[in-house]
Amino acid sequence: MAVLEKIRVKFGLAISIIIALALLSFIIDPSTLESALQGMSSKYDVGKIAGRSIRYNEFLEDVDRYTSINEVIRGTSVKSEAEQQQIRDAAWQELVDRYLFVKNAKDAGITVGKAELLDLTTGSNPSPIILQSFSSQDGFDPQNVVDFVQNAVPSDETGRLQIFWNYLQNTVNNQQFYTKYGTLFAASAYQNTLEKADAVARNNATANVDYVTVTYPFAPDSTVTVSSAEIKKFYNDHKSFFQQRANRDIEYVVFEVVPSAADIALANEKINEVYDEFATTDNMKAFLLRNSDRQLSDYWYRSGELNTINTDINNFVFDGNPTGASPVYSDRDNIFYTARVMESAQIADSAYVKHILLPAGSKDRADSLVAVIKKGGDFAALAAQFSSDQGSAADGQLGNIGWMTQTYLIPGFESVITAKVGEPYVVNTQYGTHVVLVSAKTAPMLKKKVAILEKASIASKETFNTFYSQANRFATLANHTYDGYKAAVDSLGVYSHSLNVNEATSAYGGVDQAKEVTRWVFDAKEGKSSDIITVNNNYFFIAAVKDVHKEGTADLREVADAIRQQLYTRKLAEARTADVAGKIAGKTSLEDMAEALGVNVVNEPSMSFSTTGARLLDPALVGAAYATPAGQVSGPVSGSYATYIVRVNSREDGDFFTEQDAANLALQKAQYSSQLILPVMSQIGDVKDNRARFF
Repeated sequence: MAVLEKIRVKFGLAISIIIALALLSFIIDPSTLESALQGMSSKYDVGKIAGRSIRYNEFLEDVDRYTSINEVIRGTSVKSEAEQQQIRDAAWQELVDRYLFVKNAKDAGITVGKAELLDLTTGSNPSPIILQSFSSQDGFDPQNVVDFVQNAVPSDETGRLQIFWNYLQNTVNNQQFYTKYGTLFAASAYQNTLEKADAVARNNATANVDYVTVTYPFAPDSTVTVSSAEIKKFYNDHKSFFQQRANRDIEYVVFEVVPSAADIALANEKINEVYDEFATTDNMKAFLLRNSDRQLSDYWYRSGELNTINTDINNFVFDGNPTGASPVYSDRDNIFYTARVMESAQIADSAYVKHILLPAGSKDRADSLVAVIKKGGDFAALAAQFSSDQGSAADGQLGNIGWMTQTYLIPGFESVITAKVGEPYVVNTQYGTHVVLVSAKTAPMLKKKVAILEKASIASKETFNTFYSQANRFATLANHTYDGYKAAVDSLGVYSHSLNVNEATSAYGGVDQAKEVTRWVFDAKEGKSSDIITVNNNYFFIAAVKDVHKEGTADLREVADAIRQQLYTRKLAEARTADVAGKIAGKTSLEDMAEALGVNVVNEPSMSFSTTGARLLDPALVGAAYATPAGQVSGPVSGSYATYIVRVNSREDGDFFTEQDAANLALQKAQYSSQLILPVMSQIGDVKDNRARFF
């Protein structure tokens, strides 16, 4: 347990940063997927990696394992949707590493031997992951790792330390494969002497350039047409451009259940009914349990922190020395509040904490140690002799946990914020019995404990039924068809939302956690509308599927407009450039050409051809200037938005771009290319991530 506490308090954040994985807990209710798991079709797989189907249960095993690791590092379970997504991402990445990346690395001839892994974990060449996990202020001692493996892991009856150690070894192993493969890949990006010289010359070149610009018209040009045959040919020649994930074009209406005026008045009435008791009760905890949506907190608030609840409450608590209960306040969400200051004190933000961890129930020994410390006993020496936690040694002193705040402390250590400096005492937590000493604090400031009576306006059953009836009327008129849905929108005057959704969509406008709607959409056929879909108990959705786009190559009809616009833009540029060429035929000077075209000559005194140049010019313009010999005028060149004619007046060669710059640029390109290793492997290995169907 001592090791758990050490990892949790001291090293959890470092591990998360180094490994770049959010190790957070994940809890799922299997009943939400019971119907989906009745078959074994690939439709119900979480995904596919290199031809291997990833079953839902297999994926959950990895998720459960990461949950155990999280409990080791954090000591708590967190359940926000963002955190759940992070741990699912970590579990999926490990599967990709296991079945794709490591296999490909081995096929490339890369190995990580047993002796090598031993050296990286418990040997003389520790991985950065091991260093961050087991280092202290005094540095890294490999014996700490050996002690952890030989003593802490075998004695942990929960098995969580073994899971954690297996995880560390696996991560070190995979990281070594990534390091070796990346090094091999980077070394292959060799820049020879000629390439380096060319890069230096090209990036040092500048030119004094005059040019004219003839922009393309924004209004559609009826003389430029694109035929269906041209669109079809482009589509057939470039089908790889039109790959897509499954998605749907839908429309939906939503009826939000909001409290009625009578519901709001009732909430106000209820808080006023118990107001006098709130202002005078001696048992605030029990009172709030019975009467409030917000329970009593031991948190010490400083000025400004209560603004997150209600600004009027914050002003009441910290303006002067209030007595009794505040007036009843309300906010835009029709939540009613009243507050009462329970305690005021000068409280520090942070406390520097030391501890000696003893087995649970060791009260007599803890009391004896408190007495010894009070008489001047050396805390670090006592921690070395008696503490089960031999890992906490912040600032090089055994027993030191370090700085704690109200929001960053070991569960059960809340008292350290108000404890006296230099006075040891005993604390019991889930980890055992602790002798605790606060050795320093930050400067104290005025803080207050505040009891808040809170009452939210809740829609009554009658209000709920009113909105449900409205939604039901709409669904009845829609009658499960898209055409019926459109007729219901027109008939009832309800606002219809349009949205393109994929299997990962979970938010609809301002409504989060609406995955029920997405699941219906992907189970439904084109042209169908839904029954009422209830979200979060206070939103009633009726959705209609307008168009279905299957995974794979998009149908021609789906991309025809985009192709038409692309071909139109290309043909317009060609037509305008040809038109420019006709107007300047026979003219040799740029000024005469500009006059014929009705435009002005623009001078760019120092156009750079550097790949790192700051000026953003049309690449067609820069390319024309680079290719045109000094003293000559280029022919018309088609650009992204205009046709250009360029005259190069002179060229200059600088020395600001060095061989080292060229080497650095080549290295940057190699590093960028290395970032594409896994995406390219995933494309070749046909990796399909279908987690969005389930979560």
